[in-house]
Amino acid sequence: MSAALQLLKDLVAIPSVNPAFTSADDPLSGEARMGAHLIALAQKAHLEVDIQPVLPGRSNIIVRLSPSGRIRRRILLAPHLDTVTLHSSAQLTPTLRGGRLYGRGSCDTKGSVAAMFHALCAVASQARRPASTEIVFVGLIDEESGQAGSRALVTSRFKADLAIVGEPTRLKVITAHKGDIWLALQTHGKAAHGSTPELGVNAITQMATVIDVIAGDYTRRLSRKRHPLLGCATVNIGTIQGGRQPNIVPNHCEIRVDRRTLPGETHASVVKELKAILRARGCKVTLKDWKGVPSSPLETDTRLPLVQDLLAMAGQDRPMGVNYFSDAGVLTTGGIPSVVFGPGDIAQAHTIDEWVSVKELEAATALLTRFLGGQP
Repeated sequence: MSAALQLLKDLVAIPSVNPAFTSADDPLSGEARMGAHLIALAQKAHLEVDIQPVLPGRSNIIVRLSPSGRIRRRILLAPHLDTVTLHSSAQLTPTLRGGRLYGRGSCDTKGSVAAMFHALCAVASQARRPASTEIVFVGLIDEESGQAGSRALVTSRFKADLAIVGEPTRLKVITAHKGDIWLALQTHGKAAHGSTPELGVNAITQMATVIDVIAGDYTRRLSRKRHPLLGCATVNIGTIQGGRQPNIVPNHCEIRVDRRTLPGETHASVVKELKAILRARGCKVTLKDWKGVPSSPLETDTRLPLVQDLLAMAGQDRPMGVNYFSDAGVLTTGGIPSVVFGPGDIAQAHTIDEWVSVKELEAATALLTRFLGGQP
């Protein structure tokens, strides 16, 4: 068994469920145990280790391989340590079957953690380490919720010439992805007895018009906004809640909307556009943020030399985009050119029988080792 695969098995067995999906006292909650395991391995490999506190009891771990000479550029390896919730405790038992490693986080993104961390250690063990390129591994917390880890790294004014963000991309170098904004739209009416609905104002009926506008005119307008790698912007009405019982005219209704954004779109521009089209149709609606800070879209210049080198090493003649978002959007907004890369298929992320291909894990480790080891 390879060292990278053994590391992945060890990591899958360590619970690191994002606290957003568990109770505060859940023993499976948080990234601390996984971070401690990686810190111990880094110290054994004689790498520099630092801890960046982000949230109570939750820290990014920072592992550095300093060059033999003066630092002239920096490459950041940035997978996340947290996972979504467990369906059963069996997901903490890594299982090898049919060339796949099964277990929670194996694909999203402990496979990337294992490949990136092992590649860093492999380069550190070589007789000749990069002379002027610093390589920094940052295990980020909270990607599966508020992306607090990457936001804290950016706030600290950390800079790099390229970030490789670990996500399951089937070994493709991703240079663009969509962003995400969650909005809550509310209509307000007047309660009345269900036998005299004319005395009230039905908030659900009002919301029906809002939904018709979003699913109709607004969706058609978004379909005309196209990006060469990402296609069109999208909107999804994910939840609806309103009323208390059938014999009361409802005075409140709320829908929650997922709006996937394209590079160049901002939170302000999205809200302004949506308000304008609803106002034009006579909709009286209150619009509020639901998730808080939006997740930023990604678009990295493929002409950058390091991006070109990575694309060539991956045997990729053109850039690619994906519909999901990642910490790369946050890092790029903070001035760090970023791409997304890692073993596994996003279709396996968050599933009950989550798995990653062992072959892809080994290929990712080898590619990253060659890329990092070849730096000046």
